[in-house]
Amino acid sequence: MPRAMKVCPVPGCPNLTASGRCEDHKKAADKARGTSTERGYKTRGHLRRFRPGVLERDPLCVLCLEEGKPPRLSTVADHWPLSRRELLEQGLDPDDPQHGRGLCKRHHDRETARHQPGGWNA
Repeated sequence: MPRAMKVCPVPGCPNLTASGRCEDHKKAADKARGTSTERGYKTRGHLRRFRPGVLERDPLCVLCLEEGKPPRLSTVADHWPLSRRELLEQGLDPDDPQHGRGLCKRHHDRETARHQPGGWNA
């Protein structure tokens, strides 16, 4: 059975959507977020140190383990508890694996939606 259409949650937007924001607001939020390169995720340090270091240390999703669910493999190296931007603002090395945790895609998507203003949660 198809889902009922809902009004886009962006204040003042009358567009109907099956879930979340309407297509126009999804595109605007994604554009405001910037590309992965603009956000610093395709740097040499990220690809050679941060991601491999985090995924080697946390081969299983730390949030699956915390929730007591059957753990999925970690596929995403997530900056935590500070974002990459916050680490840079504090003069810390965002490519140091100590500033990350391994997550499965489902948990990474959920955490990003909850905690990144200007990202999916805008």
